[in-house]
Amino acid sequence: MTQINSLTTPVRRRQLMLATALASLATLPMAALAQAPADTLLNVSYDVSRELYKEINPAFIAQYKAKTGKALTINQSHGGSSKQIGSVIGGLEADVVTMNQATDVDTLAEKGLTPAEWRSRFPNNAAPYSSTILFLVRKGNPKGIKDWADLTRAGVQVIIPNPKVTGNGRYSYLAAWGAVIAKGGTEAQAREQVAKIFANVPVLDGGGRGATTTFTQRGIGDVLLTFESEAEMIENEFGKGLFEVVNPSVSIEAEAPVAIVDKVAAKKGTTVVAKAYLDYLYTPEAQAIIAKHNFRPRDTAVFKREEKRFAPIKLFSVDQLLGGWSKVSKTHFADGGTYDQIVAGIKR
Repeated sequence: MTQINSLTTPVRRRQLMLATALASLATLPMAALAQAPADTLLNVSYDVSRELYKEINPAFIAQYKAKTGKALTINQSHGGSSKQIGSVIGGLEADVVTMNQATDVDTLAEKGLTPAEWRSRFPNNAAPYSSTILFLVRKGNPKGIKDWADLTRAGVQVIIPNPKVTGNGRYSYLAAWGAVIAKGGTEAQAREQVAKIFANVPVLDGGGRGATTTFTQRGIGDVLLTFESEAEMIENEFGKGLFEVVNPSVSIEAEAPVAIVDKVAAKKGTTVVAKAYLDYLYTPEAQAIIAKHNFRPRDTAVFKREEKRFAPIKLFSVDQLLGGWSKVSKTHFADGGTYDQIVAGIKR
């Protein structure tokens, strides 16, 4: 037996500790030794996708375990979409981002965190699902809101999250603008409509969930502009019969793009599993979960099966009607752009 006394050197003590640890490992079952540490992914996403990924993640983890025998942990981070991207750029180590507007992923590409050709890496321009913007009004629709023009009326309070930092707000702004253009109106008429709507906005929250709280719990506003996917969740969470959905005659297709954050995934050694995770979003199993949460799936069979979930609204896309995200970002949302000009001109 080896005796350790006060004269034993620190190096000798470390050698003995290592020998003891190795001896302990030798007594473990071989199956335990073969288990690798769990892979861990961080999915940085936007505000209103929490519940979706709470169900997507365990389904993928089970599939990944069955295929590879490896354990996997997926962590979620949610907030206003542009704020989230800012956090990733600032050092939040996301393996993947699952956002609700292409401009956010383009910003990552500009910073060298993902390739400029990120859209071509996955089907449907790397957007496995989409949504649209609807109106949520209070029971009985006391203000008689039916379409976009009704949001411009005096005395109608409209709740929209801040377009400068949220995809929800940005899509709501563009839906109101595009609704005029889609019906043959001019850019000047579109600007007038949007300006009148934002003059009716009493508070700009920093995320879609914040806007929902303002409308449902704080009791502010006559109408909430929100994603189609949120309507059922709000009813389930805050009580059936308290609110009603109003489908405008035309609205925007809100595509939800995804991307691997290559710089982070390469550093962490998670590139393969990150790709598998985003590939999984296109499988029939995941598409069914997506539809269950009232996001519009890309799989035609799944969409047809769940079609009753989705409003029969005429949709337009940013690329089809508004010149694409690059143009929209510079024209409307850059500092000093159309949105800033509109807000600066509003008299409270």
